[in-house]
Amino acid sequence: MAIRLVISGTCGRMGARIATLALADGAFVIGGAIEAKGHQAVGQDLGTVLGRAAIGVRVTDDPAAALRGGDVLIEFTTPVVTVEHVRLARHAKTPAVIGTTGLSSEQRAVIADAAREVPIVLSPNMSVGVNLLFELVQAAARRLGLGYDVEVIEAHHRAKQDAPSGTAKRLAELVAATRQQSPQQIPVHAIRAGDIVGDHLVVFAGPSERLELVHRAHSRDAFAVGALRAAQFVARAQPGGLYDMSHVLQAAPPR
Repeated sequence: MAIRLVISGTCGRMGARIATLALADGAFVIGGAIEAKGHQAVGQDLGTVLGRAAIGVRVTDDPAAALRGGDVLIEFTTPVVTVEHVRLARHAKTPAVIGTTGLSSEQRAVIADAAREVPIVLSPNMSVGVNLLFELVQAAARRLGLGYDVEVIEAHHRAKQDAPSGTAKRLAELVAATRQQSPQQIPVHAIRAGDIVGDHLVVFAGPSERLELVHRAHSRDAFAVGALRAAQFVARAQPGGLYDMSHVLQAAPPR
């Protein structure tokens, strides 16, 4: 049976790509499409909004109603909206996939508390390549040790609200933990310019040599594909818990 997705921020950059890829994949149907109150798409058929044939699902500004039509909530919006929707998903017993960045420690705590009752995948980056980068930087930090200086550089489009990105912060955290340092000891630099989808570079500079590990997203589809894979993961009767993409990628792929 196809997984019914409820996509929050469905007309945004990420929401639209997730919806478009889901409509092209027989494993999914769109059960609900959420947008902010006052958005011009509210009341319109999502298919029409995406430039396709009508699919019989109208964009709504009522998240509680949208959740009643779905199996998994996918959330790529703002921290405040995400926390509100997670509370509703918890009440509705709906698993969630969260790619929202810029969450405060208090907001993450709300999500972690909700995850005691429903499975939630929370990741600053759903790209398969970036999650491999997470593993590689730990290996490099372990092998090279404190004799190498480490800095993280990230670049995104000018409209991205948080800086540095959640992915860059996670890279710094992983390096610091491996080297038994504080994340504040790993410099992180952010660039906001043009329409850059997402670049992340970790530089290990030592005596007479330099190692650079880099990931560049060519399109938002890299994140959308990962989000859909995460949706399949939480839909497979996972117990309540807070998961990340490492759990998703280690799980057996859906048939």
